[in-house]
Amino acid sequence: MKKILVVVDMQNDFINGSLGSDEAQNVVDAVSEKIKEYDVKNIYVTRDTHTEDYLNTNEGRHLPVIHCIKNSKGWQLNEKIETATEGAVVIDKTTFASVELAHLLKAENNKEALEIELVGLCTDICVISNALLLKAFMPEVSIKVDSSCCAGVTPDSHRMALETMKMCQIDVI
Repeated sequence: MKKILVVVDMQNDFINGSLGSDEAQNVVDAVSEKIKEYDVKNIYVTRDTHTEDYLNTNEGRHLPVIHCIKNSKGWQLNEKIETATEGAVVIDKTTFASVELAHLLKAENNKEALEIELVGLCTDICVISNALLLKAFMPEVSIKVDSSCCAGVTPDSHRMALETMKMCQIDVI
């Protein structure tokens, strides 16, 4: 069974930028260590990616905080994470979950059975969205989330997202 790691949105804006938090800053080292457990060719990294007109989008109207504008410093991966994932597949996504990621991993799973682990930011938005999308695309695949390598918008929303994922047969470790 091939072990896959999905590193979700470990970008500067979510760590210490416009949407950063202490909790997000506190998981960078844990995520960096987790990455070392995987072969880089089995790592997929997502980047939240927006354009200058972000505030005119549906997301921008609901979350009116400019973040992850393509090619900005906030859009870039945290330096430690970028170094650790050099050579990994990087997927830019314009919304919470990546359909492209789901298609890529489903194709991989058709070739060889996968076990997928997710880590990253934010537990309660993009991590949960990607975990649930992957579960919907591949209901028989083992999907887990390492709670020590994730942070939510708030500690409470982090815990609630983990509980929701458990209810949807995603293993939370």
